[in-house]
Amino acid sequence: MHELAICQALIQQLETISRAHQQATIAVVHLQMGPLSGVVPALLADAFPIASAGTSAQDALLKITEGPLRVRCSTCGAETDARINKLICGACGDWHTTLISGDELLLERVELDVDDS
Repeated sequence: MHELAICQALIQQLETISRAHQQATIAVVHLQMGPLSGVVPALLADAFPIASAGTSAQDALLKITEGPLRVRCSTCGAETDARINKLICGACGDWHTTLISGDELLLERVELDVDDS
């Protein structure tokens, strides 16, 4: 399950953010995940509490949104949505396309609880 390793790397980033903000507690973590990222969202969500135990993110809420799968056509230049097993141009139907989004796993935003004392 490589999702645990991904969560461990994510926790390292979150700990760096927490230290940069005077040991703030991580409240909410927003991730954007493309359908071709190679990560199963449910497994990532299951691994997050294990990886975050004992860290500034141990009580954080993990919010995962799925990003779009989009291609750019080499023939007509259109940028269109695509399907996982059908990366063809939605405008002209050509298969000469380049993936422009859908394989990413992005740390989009982190919400912090800052102790004002």
